[in-house]
Amino acid sequence: MTNNSMNALKTIAACAMLTGVSATFAHVTLPPGGATVGSDYNAAFRVGHACEGAKATTGLAVRLPKGFVLSDAQARKGWKLDVSKSGDGEVRWTAETPGNALPGSERAEFVLRGKVPATPGTLWFKVLQTCDTGAADWAEVPASGNSTAGLKSPAAKLNVVAQGVATVDVRDAWVRQSVPGQSGTGAFMKLTAPTGTKLVSISTPAAGNAEVHEMKMEGDVMKMRELPGGLELPAGQTVELKPGGYHVMMTDLKGALAKGATVPMTLKFEDAKGVKTALDVMLPVGAPEGADAAGAAHKH
Repeated sequence: MTNNSMNALKTIAACAMLTGVSATFAHVTLPPGGATVGSDYNAAFRVGHACEGAKATTGLAVRLPKGFVLSDAQARKGWKLDVSKSGDGEVRWTAETPGNALPGSERAEFVLRGKVPATPGTLWFKVLQTCDTGAADWAEVPASGNSTAGLKSPAAKLNVVAQGVATVDVRDAWVRQSVPGQSGTGAFMKLTAPTGTKLVSISTPAAGNAEVHEMKMEGDVMKMRELPGGLELPAGQTVELKPGGYHVMMTDLKGALAKGATVPMTLKFEDAKGVKTALDVMLPVGAPEGADAAGAAHKH
C-alpha cells in the first residue's frame, strides 16, 4: 500500500470517527471506536430504553452485515438465544417471560462476537427491537457517506480501519482560535479507545510543537506542564481533553488560527503490546457552543 493510500485511509477513518454523532441511549448502538481489518470484534449492542410508548424491551434481533463472520453470541439469563445462518445471518434474543424483559428505565448490552472483513469500510448492523407494545427497527443507513446525522432510526455502525490506523474514537474536537503574533494555543477533544491504548505523541503543520499537557494546582497557583509518558486511554473509557485539564498545547504557531478554519493533526498511539498506530484528524478552529473557550489561567 502506498503512503498516499494509507494517508487516505487514515483520513477517511478519522472523518468517520470525528464527525459521528455522539452515541446516546436514544438508539441501539455499538461502543465508540472502530475495529482493525481482519480482527476479532466483540459487538456489544447497547439498549437503554424501550420502544416509543412501551414499558420494556422483550426482544432484540441483530441482522449481521455481509462480510462479518459470527463466532458466537452471549446468552442472557431468562432470555432465549437463537442464531439463524440464513442470508448473512441473524442473532435473536427473546425474553422468556414478561418478568425477564428489560425495563425501559434500565440499560443493558447484548453481545455477539465475530471477525470483521479484511478490507476497510463501514459495517451496518440492522437491529429490530421488540417491546411489550410495538417495535423499533433500527435499520436506516445513509444514502452516502457514513454519518448517521439526521436519521431517525439509524442502524448500528462499525468502522473497519486499515492496519496501522488507530481505532480510537475522537469526538467534540476543536482548537482555540489565535491572533497574529500569538505563539501558542490549545486543542481539545474526547478520546475513547475500545481496547485501551496510550496517546504518545501529536504533530501538526500548524505548530512547531504539540504536546499533551496537564493543569495542576501548586499552592494557590495553577500550573501547566507536559504529561510525562503519554496519556493513558483505558479500554472503553472516554478521556476528555478540555480547558483547565488535560489538553493539547500547541506552541510555535506558524500563523494565526482564525475561527472557522481547520487544523490537521496526527495523533500517535501505542498499546500495552507495543503496537503503534496513528490517526489523522481535522479540528475546527473555534469553541463549539457551550464549551469553555477561555479556559483556566495557567503558568509554567
